[in-house]
Amino acid sequence: MLSSPVRLIPRTIRLVHSPICNFSRSFMDLKVLLSSLNDFASLSLAESWDNVGLLVEPSPPHTVHTLFLTNDLTEEVMEEALQKKADLILSYHPPIFRPLKHITWKTWKERLVIQALENRVGIYSPHTAYDAAPQGVNSWLAKGLGVCTSRPIHPSKAPNYPTAGTHRVEFSVNCTEDLDKVISAVKEMADVSVTSFSTRTDDEEQTRISLNCSQEALIQVVAFLSQSRQFYQKTEILSLEKPLLLHTGMGRLCTLDESVSLATMIERIKRHLKLSHVRLALGVGRTLESPVKVVALCAGSGSTVLQGVQADLHLTGEMSHHDVLDAVSQGINVILCEHSNTERGFLSDLRDMLGAHLENKINIILSETDRDPLHVV
Repeated sequence: MLSSPVRLIPRTIRLVHSPICNFSRSFMDLKVLLSSLNDFASLSLAESWDNVGLLVEPSPPHTVHTLFLTNDLTEEVMEEALQKKADLILSYHPPIFRPLKHITWKTWKERLVIQALENRVGIYSPHTAYDAAPQGVNSWLAKGLGVCTSRPIHPSKAPNYPTAGTHRVEFSVNCTEDLDKVISAVKEMADVSVTSFSTRTDDEEQTRISLNCSQEALIQVVAFLSQSRQFYQKTEILSLEKPLLLHTGMGRLCTLDESVSLATMIERIKRHLKLSHVRLALGVGRTLESPVKVVALCAGSGSTVLQGVQADLHLTGEMSHHDVLDAVSQGINVILCEHSNTERGFLSDLRDMLGAHLENKINIILSETDRDPLHVV
């Protein structure tokens, strides 16, 4: 199944949120809340290198009255979360990424863990799961471009194969004796399932064998079949691909309904991200009046996702110097907004979506101290 375009129409909704906790609301058990969060955006969508999910867990049972949202969990943000009586911190970026060899007061990330445990506060991070989700960070970023159609640059695949195994091996057997030999051998192999059905080729009755197997078992199957020239020469090996998920994946390729000048697009982006400045690299032969019709975007760091993607504009938080040069040489404009500036605004939408998803059972508040560490001076 191929990803079809999603039509994005920006709308402005005025919502009023009180910073004061509403203690009249009920609470949720941590495990129940985690299950609901996974229903909202499955952690299986996250990149394999990422560290997502529950990173710090107070001893059970743990109930959550207040969920605290932040883009980055710094010591200043942790202090704010504790002051506001948070029971669970949802930090978009995982504060624990590389393994910790000890938990002491020496480094700021270790101190975050200590403070969380001492105050019975959980820490949860969705990171790239929210990047890939249809209602996630990249879709939010695309809303600032204007009316457009959008599709993932790198579509996500279903977490499981449609059938058991990663490969299918098919071949034909002519006689019952050979069939019994194959079935007996295959049954002794782990991670191999077998089906058979009768066929007729050139007026000759045959049995078609279909084996589903894992990558590891495939080696055993091929070794067995190679012992018989009759089997091996007629063997077909198919790689089983996971199906693509609709509207889900990394980055977005957006096609505007109507072209606008680069200058107009810059103003739209600054307004959407509430920024007074962005960094711009003009593509070769381009000016501020050059038309922009297709935008490739990736929240955060877009070097890998945007590499080689043809568009009028690449929009992301940060890219390496040499990746910017490569894009510019191809006539592609590049706008960099600093890493977290392309993500943080999503949290306001997230608060509203989670409130509806969780049926307003808990209080959800945004950090007021969370900000990008880089400033224009």
